[in-house]
Amino acid sequence: MKSAIKSEKLAFEYIRRDEEGNVADIVRALDGISVDIQQGTFLAILGHNGCGKSTLARHLNALLFPTEGALWVGGKNTSEEENTLSIRKEVGMVFQNPDNQIVGTVVEEDVAFGLENIGVETKEIWNRVEESLRKLGMDRFRYSSPNRLSGGQKQRTAIAGVLAMQPKCIVLDEATAMLDPKGREEVLEAVMALNRKEKITIILITHYMEEALYADQVLVMDKGSLVMAGTPKEIFSRDQELEKLRLCLPPIAGIARELRLAGLPIETGIMTEAEFIEAVKAIQGLPEKERRAFCARADEYFIREDKLPEEETKQASEFGRGIEELAALREKGKMAAGQMTEGKKQRLPILVLDRVSYRYGKEQGNAVDQVSFSVDSGEFLALLGVTGSGKSTLLQLMNGLLKSTEGAVYYRGQDISEKGFSMPELRQKIGLVFQYPEYQLFETTVVKDVMYGPENQGLSRLQAQMNSFEALKLAGIGEDLFDVSPFDLSGGQKRRVAIAGVLAMKPELMVLDEPAAGLDPQGKKELFAMLRKVHKETGMSVLVVSHSMEDAAEYADRILVMQEGKLVLDGAPEQVFSREEAVRAAGLSIPAAAHLVKSLQKEGMPVTFGCTRRQAARAVVEGLR
Repeated sequence: MKSAIKSEKLAFEYIRRDEEGNVADIVRALDGISVDIQQGTFLAILGHNGCGKSTLARHLNALLFPTEGALWVGGKNTSEEENTLSIRKEVGMVFQNPDNQIVGTVVEEDVAFGLENIGVETKEIWNRVEESLRKLGMDRFRYSSPNRLSGGQKQRTAIAGVLAMQPKCIVLDEATAMLDPKGREEVLEAVMALNRKEKITIILITHYMEEALYADQVLVMDKGSLVMAGTPKEIFSRDQELEKLRLCLPPIAGIARELRLAGLPIETGIMTEAEFIEAVKAIQGLPEKERRAFCARADEYFIREDKLPEEETKQASEFGRGIEELAALREKGKMAAGQMTEGKKQRLPILVLDRVSYRYGKEQGNAVDQVSFSVDSGEFLALLGVTGSGKSTLLQLMNGLLKSTEGAVYYRGQDISEKGFSMPELRQKIGLVFQYPEYQLFETTVVKDVMYGPENQGLSRLQAQMNSFEALKLAGIGEDLFDVSPFDLSGGQKRRVAIAGVLAMKPELMVLDEPAAGLDPQGKKELFAMLRKVHKETGMSVLVVSHSMEDAAEYADRILVMQEGKLVLDGAPEQVFSREEAVRAAGLSIPAAAHLVKSLQKEGMPVTFGCTRRQAARAVVEGLR
């Protein structure tokens, strides 16, 4: 087969200079990369944040040039300037943040932009635009302004622009990071179809391990070097090595590993539900005495490994309720803010939304439509929904950045739209952490950045400093980094500092919009562990917007699901994800663990429903017993 991309001992160094132009620092981002990617291959590249994946991606279409070694695309050396234009036609790039790629004032113009630049005929341009938008489910937004799109919708627009150019190779650098499950599925199906039917080479850089299962080959990077190469099954059979590299296994493989560690005779290399079910059936076929011995050993393992205290186990929120219950609490069009569900002690919630609606324009439908729910002290909630379902609009209504078109928002029983209500106080008590919060960093040191919010609250410099120290400690940032420039930190550290900036203002409720986007698996795990710690130690309520069903199941006590501006599901993770049909109707999926348990139940195995890896593993042991 013909080589699409080939490199020999490729190395690249970032050089940072001081104000006088002298070399202050040299970072070797790539170190001796040698690869030979065949035309028509579907290749996945994995690695932790900062391992060099994105730097390598930028070499593939001559955005960066080797410091040492060489890289060829279609036989053309990327270091030779006369090859740059033809290489960029041959290799299409889709970056992690779509805002860096979108240039048009209307979606169709943006998708057509690249085609116009390479001289495609007008009729063909609009044919390609229509087809690429349709494949990515963006055709209904064809005449919309990109500025009015959600983050996920912008990402699909950027991908559509590259797909329309029909390159020989498409490089997706975390291009699905901001998409909901359905959107990710659509994008993957689209690029896989191009790979299978058109033999276009696909290079997928991702932190979603399950996406790598679709690849023909997987490369794993660490500290600028290639440290693993093989098929998905070969790579994900090396679980201990992956863990040391801050990576993890795909969900089904992770559950299999959990049971293997618990002592059950399950082989490595199980990746799919079908393989998992066959392995469980094999254990079912063992003599009863032998099977029960394995189960007893597994019980001991789970007792030993279950480090979470009993009070932190997943339960339905004490004050979680559905829309029907909220309707009964209305009196003369207002929420009886102090009244709670039947049989519960009266308690004042932090925030109540009562039949809240919001419309961006007279000719548009409601972005948020008659939404009612409350947030109580000490809750950990997840807000789920496809892109465009109204999640981000809802967040802005919650802390007064947007004023509701209909209905009312109450903070501690007071309507926030009433005259005399202190909006600055609300925004201090309802702390909002936007997508990519590290982009909000701006000060010269970490401490100064975190102090900015408390000082603007009117606190003394000393008190602001004390608040910042406490917040940084909660966020897991050590004192050795207090006086470092936030721009010299890793991606995960920057995000923690940005979150600490909100924590320092001591909010009652912290709302985070996709806080784990772009983080490697270990970074995501550390971030949610930090949020859990803050939640437990301070009693602060937390609401996380996420496109990851696994994260919602693992960390939230209560889940809210939005669909076309409406709140359609509200309950504990087990309650919500047991309603698979309703979840899928909202354009979402249930966690892989929950789907596996349902599949086992269909096979006649007596397993209790669960939606996390640990719950699924325990359910299997109970079923085998």
